[in-house]
Order: sequence, then C-alpha cells, then structure tokens
Amino acid sequence: MSCLRLYGGLITAHDAIAKSNRAEVRRRSAAAVVKRPVAMGTNRRRGHQTARYAVAAKLSLRICAEAPPRNPQRWVAVTRCEQLVCAAGSMRMTEKGSRATPRVLAVIGTRPEAVKLAPVVHAFWQRPEVELRVLATAQHRAMLDQTLAFFGIRPDRDLNAMRPDQSLAELTAQLLLLLDPALKEEAPALVLAQGDTTTVMVVAMCCSYRDIPFAHVEAGLRSGDLRRPFPEEQNRMFAARVAALNFAPTKCAADNLLREGVRPESVQITGNTVIDALQWTLARVAVSKFQVQQGQRLVLVTAHRRENFGAPFDQLCIALRRLADRADVRILYPLHPNPNVRQAAKLALGDHAHIKLVEPLDYPDMVAAMQACDLILTDSGGVQEEAPSLGKPVLLLRDVTERPEGVLAGAVRLVGTDPERIVREAVRLLDDQASYAAMAVVRNPYGDGHAALRIVDRCCAFLRARH
Repeated sequence: MSCLRLYGGLITAHDAIAKSNRAEVRRRSAAAVVKRPVAMGTNRRRGHQTARYAVAAKLSLRICAEAPPRNPQRWVAVTRCEQLVCAAGSMRMTEKGSRATPRVLAVIGTRPEAVKLAPVVHAFWQRPEVELRVLATAQHRAMLDQTLAFFGIRPDRDLNAMRPDQSLAELTAQLLLLLDPALKEEAPALVLAQGDTTTVMVVAMCCSYRDIPFAHVEAGLRSGDLRRPFPEEQNRMFAARVAALNFAPTKCAADNLLREGVRPESVQITGNTVIDALQWTLARVAVSKFQVQQGQRLVLVTAHRRENFGAPFDQLCIALRRLADRADVRILYPLHPNPNVRQAAKLALGDHAHIKLVEPLDYPDMVAAMQACDLILTDSGGVQEEAPSLGKPVLLLRDVTERPEGVLAGAVRLVGTDPERIVREAVRLLDDQASYAAMAVVRNPYGDGHAALRIVDRCCAFLRARH
C-alpha cells in the first residue's frame, strides 16, 4: 500500500468514525487532527502527513473503545481504521521490491473459519512489526462474504474456489492448483489457517511443499473416528503433523497432539478464538427479531454434517416433527446451502406450521437466534462452543464429538439422531426446570476471550526468532 493510498484511507476511516453521534469523538479527535495539505509532494512528506493523521485516528479508536458507537454499521469503519493505523505504523520507506516487515498470510475458506480467525486478524492489525494479508479461498461464497463484511475484513486476495455441487476431490484439486501459485507470489514468512476444512488441509499441504511455516489454529480436536466427522478428522490430523505452530484450544486438545507425537515445542494452549468473536459480537446484535410469543419455547436447529446425510437425517426430521407437534414449541431451522440437507429438510419439514425453515443466517443473526432460543439441537462444532457462554443447553445430534469438554462440563449432551432419544431429552429440558438449569449455568470450558492475543504473541515471537 502506497503512502498516498494509506493517507486517503485514514482520512476516510477516521471521518466515518467521527461522524458518529458521539460529541466526545468529534471534540477530542478534532483537536489532534492536523490541517490536510492540498498537495503531498515527496514520499517523505507523505509519510510524515500519514503518521500525523494516524495519531488522530488512534485517538478516535481509543474513544470508541471507551464508548462504543450505537450504530453497528460504524464498526466497519472502526475496524478499517484499525487496519490502516497498523499499516501506517508498519510502513517503511525501502527500496523498490524490498520488504521491511515479515508477512503473515491468513487463509480463510468458510464462515466458521472467518468467525474464528476474525479476532486474530484484528489482533494482528495492532502489531506494526508484522504485515498481515488475508487470502480467501471462498470454499463457501455468500456465507463467507457476509461474515467477513461484519467483522470489517476485506481479503487482499480471493481465489473464488466455490463451484456448484463439486466433489471433495474436485475441490481439493482446484485448491491445490490455486493456492500453490498464490503462496509463491505472496512469499509469506508464516501462513495461518483455522479448523479442519478442505481449505485448511490443502493450505497445510502447500506450505509443506514450499517449506513455509504453517500455524494451525484450533489444533488437536479429535473424535477418534476418521469417518465421523468426515473429512474433517483426517484434515486436522494432517494439518497438525506439518504445522510449525499448533494452537490448541484446550488441554484435552493439546494432550491429543502430544499423544500423536507432535513436537511439544510447537503446541500452545490458547483457548478458542470463537469465544473472542462471540464476546465482540454480543455487543452488536439485537435478539428481538427472533423472540416468540409469551408461553412459547423456541428451539434452534442446525444440522449439516456429512455423516448424517441420508437415513440419519430422515430420523432427525421425524424427531423434529414430533417435537414441533407440541403446542408450545416453535422450531427455527436455518438451512445449510448443501443440497443434501436443503432438499431433504424441505420435503420432510416444510409443511409443519410450527417449523420455520429459513435461509442461512449471517453470523450476527445466528448469535441473536442463539440468545433468543430456549434450546439448541445441533451437529455444529462452533455452536457447541458458543452455547455455554449464552446459558443455552445443547443436544448434540452426533454419536461422537471432538469437543468433549462441553459434554464433561454438563453443557452438552450427545443424543445422536435416534428420534426417541432426541424427543425424550428435549422434552425433559423443556419441562423440568432443574434439569434445564443444571445445563444452563455451566462455565464455558472453551476460553476466556483472549485466545487471539495469545496466538498473535506467539506468532510474533516465532517470526522474531527466525528473522
């Protein structure tokens, strides 16, 4: 980014913040802003003007942290301002073609990856000694774009890999062909990815081929069954073996890595970044759009796991219909884009008056729905981690889980897809206040909201040692 572009970006982002209705922002930041020059002249002069304007922008960010804007749209300007301020701090006037700071490349493919890496991206923006770039593979397209926009993240590079109805083999082959030349051109000092998707497995493989250090966020989750979940279990096992840094969310995850022979010096327990993202989001959502009438109970359902396709999903739909037959139950089911889920759900559930099938919710709406509901039925990994922070019991529609901490803490109960068991456990929680309270008051075992800072600190220390 040139000084001229950076200067203009700072002006735009700072002014967007200052236009908020907070008089304190206008009064205090205006006193710090220097008069804008009409012409910029030399690179040296541009650099000086950029640095002076960055001081004013930093002050605006500090004021917004003390008194956050009421309008959620203002946070896009705030996060863009954070990114630009950090770029201003890290800028060096070097000869053409040279790089003054090590580059970290964050690779994001799906919505869950975007949610869980957003706090890490924000934390990197506060570290001037590192140049962060974001690469989107777009393994998911619309759902990824919505989430990145909410967190104020604009990818520096987009591979646009999503194709309708592509197989795992086709997706893997396409990502290999797209990611390898991208890594060659970006030439990062460190590559960062999160989770267990095909994007994560392929970027780990490409980094291994090019001898680029790879950092795996949310490393060490294991179900012990390569087919459940598939292909996620094998993806995360491969990523851990080639990673230079493995950021385990819990002690259990770290122990899994050590048992597999992963180098102990590569493993650090950080907590899960989804708790960082959840805490950031809670201050910016409204639950009113999902509230039901007094006396009604809202059950939130998410189900999309590959191992549940076919007969297990049909069994789940039987359970949902039986549960929705209760006069006091309303079911909200955001449908995953996968046609194996959408078509079966619409056919089995679309005609029930108490079941509302909706398009996928963006992340803030999903958080609002979790806040508004009484009970969650899910096969999602992220929802298992978030729900305890919201005091919502979870019935997990799987037979095994790579996140045993929630089960052991009492916040999550495994029920599989057997209709009898699902209905029995759901009715018990809806009708028995003591049983409900026992699951709702559990302390979240997945993190404290500071995982991203620990990850960035370790990455920066790793880069300093290598450079």
